[in-house]
Amino acid sequence: MLAHILDDVRRVSVVGNSGSGKTTVAAALSAALNVPHLELDSVFHQPGWVPLEEQEFRRLVAKFVAAPSWVADGNYSAVQDLVWARADTVIWLDLPRHRVMPRIIWRTLRRAALRAELWNGNRERWANLVSVDPMKSVIAWSWTQHHRYRRRYQRASADPASAHLEFVRLRTPGQVAALIARVRAQAAAEVSGETWRRSW
Repeated sequence: MLAHILDDVRRVSVVGNSGSGKTTVAAALSAALNVPHLELDSVFHQPGWVPLEEQEFRRLVAKFVAAPSWVADGNYSAVQDLVWARADTVIWLDLPRHRVMPRIIWRTLRRAALRAELWNGNRERWANLVSVDPMKSVIAWSWTQHHRYRRRYQRASADPASAHLEFVRLRTPGQVAALIARVRAQAAAEVSGETWRRSW
């Protein structure tokens, strides 16, 4: 199923609903490819959960993606044109909602209970766990955005403007786990050369 994916990969965009595993996959790819990894959330969410002004957001992302090789994860439409203009591959995590929701609920509970720092001193707020406002609760966001993301990336993958991109759509946890296992195995085997060759 995963044969012949990621040939000559240098710049990867990882997208998908909240709770689908974007950052986990992106971090594994970054380590395997030995390239920088940018979590777009870490740029957008400034201290106190203040959103970064769009012009500055675009400037910082443009600076990152100007590099010859990288992995970036996130769905921000404000910078997707910048990321995809430079990317060669899009990993789309399209897991079913019934798989994503338990993950996002457990992850949010764990982060809140442990007071884990996310980005720039920000932490999950207990009040947001019971909020139904998608702008406050990542759980509500994940529930309400699931089908919207699916439609968005279905259209994007069929758009002639995306013809330069290799879309890799992963629909099950097994496919995601297989991808991570394969890239980690290949990294351990120290694949020769600067370019990652498709063999999975």
